[in-house]
Amino acid sequence: MDKLLRGVCFNNKIAFSFLKTTDTVNEAIRIHNLAPTPAAALGRALTATAFMASGLKNATDALSVTIRGNGACGHIVTAANSNLELRGMIDNPTARLAPNEKGKLDVAGAVGRIGELTVVRSMGLKEPYVGTCKLVSGELAEDFAAYYAYSEQQPTAMALGVGIDTDGTCYGAGGVVFQPLPDAGEEEIAMVEAVLPRLTNVSALYRDMEAEEVLDEILGGGFYFEQPLSYHCQCSKERFAAKLTTLGKQELENLIAQDGKIEVKCDFCQKTYTYYENDVQSMTEKYER
Repeated sequence: MDKLLRGVCFNNKIAFSFLKTTDTVNEAIRIHNLAPTPAAALGRALTATAFMASGLKNATDALSVTIRGNGACGHIVTAANSNLELRGMIDNPTARLAPNEKGKLDVAGAVGRIGELTVVRSMGLKEPYVGTCKLVSGELAEDFAAYYAYSEQQPTAMALGVGIDTDGTCYGAGGVVFQPLPDAGEEEIAMVEAVLPRLTNVSALYRDMEAEEVLDEILGGGFYFEQPLSYHCQCSKERFAAKLTTLGKQELENLIAQDGKIEVKCDFCQKTYTYYENDVQSMTEKYER
């Protein structure tokens, strides 16, 4: 089962998170028919988004991440709520890229090394919080770490990994994140740096082990809180109806007159919603009150 484990380690001065996201990535592959490299790129983004969402405090809080790079796969968009229900999309899900110089999936080529990463947090305030930073590598772990450093002034060490098998499915995906607490010193930072070399192949760790086992392997155990996570789109016919009404009654009637129906497809789950003349009449009456 996919989950996030979080706690403190190294003299209780370093916050850690261990995430397993294999099932979530496989669901994204199924929904979007992802080729291997786009699957790795979107999977890493979903994993980092899950970590970010674990910091949301209230049931109604949510966030979205947009990665606008110059790579072959175009833009990546992910979103999550405080229950760690994740969803995502990528502009070019079937892009085929040659392996990189290390013989691995070329995630940086898919994402691009030039562009920006934007995070929007909706936390019940009048205006959402928006933070942005430039991409630094396109490998995404470094890019999300840079976002925390530049936009939130929070030093962060992050490792992300998504392994794709020969049949196109994900055999292991997840991440490990360390963030120093305010009282952390050089000793604790050195302890983090000592374990980072063991996180160079995160997907291999999660191939045969659960999140708890990876935590034991890296930290030798410890106390943690556990939270399940999953790919879950929150779209509905009602939600899309509310958006359609922003077109105005006349435009909706024109669209119905053309085809006898209006079809809307969700980018996150590929589900299609169909609205007929009676639906349009009902929604305009409801939302124009």
